[in-house]
Amino acid sequence: MGRPRTPIGTFGALTVVRFGDRWVASTRYRDWDGRLRKVEAVGASRQAAERTLKERLAARGETEGSAGILSADTRFTELVTMWLEDLDLEGQIAPSTRGLYERDMRTLVLPAFEHLALREITVGRVDRFLKQQARLSYSRAKHSKVVLGLALGLAVRYDVIPRNPVRATARLRRPKTVPTALTIEQIRPIREAASAWRAGEGLPGPKPDRQLGAIIEVMLGTSARIGEVLALRRCDVDVADSPPTVRISGTIVTRKGQPVQRQDHPKTEASRRGVAIPSFAAEALRQRLAAVGSGEEQLLFQTRNGTPLTPNNVRRQLRGARGRGHRGRHPARFPPHRRHHPEPRGRCRARRGDARP
Repeated sequence: MGRPRTPIGTFGALTVVRFGDRWVASTRYRDWDGRLRKVEAVGASRQAAERTLKERLAARGETEGSAGILSADTRFTELVTMWLEDLDLEGQIAPSTRGLYERDMRTLVLPAFEHLALREITVGRVDRFLKQQARLSYSRAKHSKVVLGLALGLAVRYDVIPRNPVRATARLRRPKTVPTALTIEQIRPIREAASAWRAGEGLPGPKPDRQLGAIIEVMLGTSARIGEVLALRRCDVDVADSPPTVRISGTIVTRKGQPVQRQDHPKTEASRRGVAIPSFAAEALRQRLAAVGSGEEQLLFQTRNGTPLTPNNVRRQLRGARGRGHRGRHPARFPPHRRHHPEPRGRCRARRGDARP
């Protein structure tokens, strides 16, 4: 009868050899996947080498896996591949969110961890990484922490690592910011720039359809995200009501390899809402209602081919309208995320019939 195999999670006899003034202790450890792997440790004395080796063996035992797929020696890049596949199998997140996770992982996290094994990703290493990211920007650190935590969470569920090191890192501190809104003085040149954009004679290409000005008015009147405004349908607006109202119920998404489409919910479920709008936004919507088809599902903002406008195309038009030849802050600058009407929303809703500023 042959010699019985070394049980999983145990090791064979220790061998200690002297090399010059150093001692090297080694043994063969049977990992969770059944393979024997050589483990070594170096010390200034025989006892120090043996002690260090035993500490490594104990730590190795804490990070044994039981899923039969990953091990503590698996490279982080392999975990990322499996994590992305797991997201696809679950199918619980929107394709756009999945794409964002993959982009953040490949651009923010992988450059720092791609050459590490899972057992080498410690709390201290992750904490330093996140603090370095936070020095660049809070958003960068937050995105990195989210995707790194999700990927390592899969390793925990597969019993590859005993705990998620991301959970033990220091809390990220969001920089204090003061909410700002566009002033009437800032809005005026924006409207003028949108009205004058490509209005001259002799310009190449088709004439603008004046949708850009209406989009700006609706964004100002609703404080909605640019994708939410572009997703408005005929059935989402009621300009005959008093006050006129808009229902935010979707957004425009662009998915890799697929045509631009309307998503039937906004960025989050909590973003579904009804908004009472001021008269200038209602007038812009009336003009769009008259310009599009009569179908209830008809988008109010669309291309000449009847397809949805994309947020990126509208941003490009905004950049073109405000001009690219100015140094510093152009008076017609209109970041889509700074879309708020200068008047507080509560007062705007209360007045109902406010005039165009």
